[in-house]
Amino acid sequence: MLRTIFEADHESFRDTVRAFCEKEIVPNHDQWEKEGIVPRDLWLKAGELGLLGFMMPEEFGGGGVDDFRYHAILDEEITKIGASGVGFVIQTDLVSGYLLSHATEEQKQRWFPKFCSGEIITAIAMTEPGTGSDLQGIKTTAVKDGDEYVINGSKTFITNGINADLVLVVCQTDPEAGAMGFSLIAVERGAEGFDRGRNLDKIGLKAQDTAELFFDNVRVPQTNLIGEEGKGFIYLMEKLPQERLSISIVAAAATRRIIDMTLEYVKERKAFGKPIGSFQNTRFTLAELETEAQIGQVFVDESIMRHNRKELTIDDAAMGKWWTTELQKRAADECLQLHGGYGYMSEYPISKAYLDTRIQTIYGGTTEIMKEIVGRGLGI
Repeated sequence: MLRTIFEADHESFRDTVRAFCEKEIVPNHDQWEKEGIVPRDLWLKAGELGLLGFMMPEEFGGGGVDDFRYHAILDEEITKIGASGVGFVIQTDLVSGYLLSHATEEQKQRWFPKFCSGEIITAIAMTEPGTGSDLQGIKTTAVKDGDEYVINGSKTFITNGINADLVLVVCQTDPEAGAMGFSLIAVERGAEGFDRGRNLDKIGLKAQDTAELFFDNVRVPQTNLIGEEGKGFIYLMEKLPQERLSISIVAAAATRRIIDMTLEYVKERKAFGKPIGSFQNTRFTLAELETEAQIGQVFVDESIMRHNRKELTIDDAAMGKWWTTELQKRAADECLQLHGGYGYMSEYPISKAYLDTRIQTIYGGTTEIMKEIVGRGLGI
């Protein structure tokens, strides 16, 4: 089904992103997978082309564009080439939202120009070793001392954790205030007592730096508070739909890629003297996945446009997130099966897609949490 949400300016931007991906990412991503990290100079190259700050105000070197279709294009093109290690999405789709909504003028002057240029790589630190999806269980504390906050605690599974220069840390600033006791505080590279643990060894997303972060009496100025004290949990709830939409966009694009690579394989691979794509089981499997992929894409595209109109609800974002990621997971499993033994070989891209896919139903809120949100929205 023809997608109709993009206009000429969007397709021009897509051409730029696609050319960047082919030149700077495709030849190098395998090596980054071995190294477990993407080099910082990729961010600088992306910044030069305006790929990181298109949503930021022009006065700070950004593009001044408030249109999530551009976010979708960047996410889709990176996903189409299987570049699961490139953590641009954290910067463009997640951190940018918090900074645009809540950064002070002084913070904008300090961070936005380097955010756009790629000199500053960002991350957001929510998850802790004992919390998972339970954000209200966060134990990292930030206590006022003079004109500073003193932060103690730890975070884990933080994307861009090794490379990050600016980390938005979810802290407990008032233990007695429940959900109103959390705040967002920016911690910058080099702060004394701020340490990074190991680059975590994952089964997929091998080129993505995912780290543990430790805060031992880390002192940061109170001017690093993002928004108002005590409203951190509210900010998270406001921005999580955008994060889940971003994950849905990636899931839809990844599913498309998985189906396309499998179609190419089953047309060429022969068994019993004919292409395995000619067998009814293969046709039915791919027919089902193709149908669901197109239906899912329609939902994602509508969600993008609703988000542009500030109409995307928490429930809608949760529906999209769980359904598209579960489809991606099933597509990866069924398409690997169609590859037979070759699908289990690392040199075949379906094997990497299979491993990279598995986290999609977990981060950003597990499928079970998403269904809980939808169920509550139904009044049950």
